[in-house]
Amino acid sequence: MSISKTRQKLVDVARQLFAKKGLENTTMNDIAQASGKGRRTLYTYFKSKEDVYYAVIESELERLSDKMDEVASKKIRPQEKIIELIYTHLDMIKETVMRNGNLRAAFFRNIWMVEKVRKNFDEDELEIFRKVYTEGKSVGEFDIDNVGLVADITHYCIKGLEVPYICGRLGHGMTPETSKPLVAKFVYGALGKALSNEL
Repeated sequence: MSISKTRQKLVDVARQLFAKKGLENTTMNDIAQASGKGRRTLYTYFKSKEDVYYAVIESELERLSDKMDEVASKKIRPQEKIIELIYTHLDMIKETVMRNGNLRAAFFRNIWMVEKVRKNFDEDELEIFRKVYTEGKSVGEFDIDNVGLVADITHYCIKGLEVPYICGRLGHGMTPETSKPLVAKFVYGALGKALSNEL
């Protein structure tokens, strides 16, 4: 097994254990045993359980990043892309937190730890928003003076919506189908363009 495959196996096993038993109740020994690797192998890749936790969060964020890249490369109008990016981000974060069981508590409790790990993801996401806003501005869909600032605001607004979205406190009883036109109206208003009838 290659180095990267061994490391990924350890991360996958750790994620499952963290989800089942919680971060506090999982030991390095548990991870080594469940992965079928020795403690020496585990410590070759990770110095501590916190290192393993960071790797688990990074791995989850890579999934989200890949999905965001997929949306950004779609052949759709920039204004449609922005709405899809917003919902993809929120849905993927929610799915990640919900599928990880006991890891959820650690995610919310250790939000600053998670913030440290998600720095690279945040930079990638900001770059995606800058590209889509630049594209939309160049074809006349958006009236934006400062693309970088608008990308920053969008990114931090979405981050602020994560916990309410995950907990179901956003748009009580609304489905994505009923909320998307309202979100689009809000977003396009902020971007200086009227809502397209094509959404």
